[in-house]
Amino acid sequence: MAKILIFGNSGSGKPTLAQHLCKTQGLAHLDLDTLAWKPTSPPERKPIDESEEEIKTFISSNDKWVIEGCYTDLLKIVEQQSTEIVFMNLPIESCISNILNKTGMFMSSL
Repeated sequence: MAKILIFGNSGSGKPTLAQHLCKTQGLAHLDLDTLAWKPTSPPERKPIDESEEEIKTFISSNDKWVIEGCYTDLLKIVEQQSTEIVFMNLPIESCISNILNKTGMFMSSL
């Protein structure tokens, strides 16, 4: 069973690769952004133990999965259960460009 961990900088394409793998391999998807932060303004990180419980629940509920994010403390929780680890190693200029393009698309839709 595929259990894939994807990590890299913001703007490196982690969600795009994860979504492709989900479609082509039928994997469940977990974006660590969805459980790393409390729903507050301004944003505040959740305690690691809360995020860890959510990750463990996801893993135990899915036989095959892809988990993606950039949080070293959360990635450590998953690395031992992973069958494959992918590092999205884009040049920093490409990451910045990707973020600006994504933000521009978001801003133009407002």
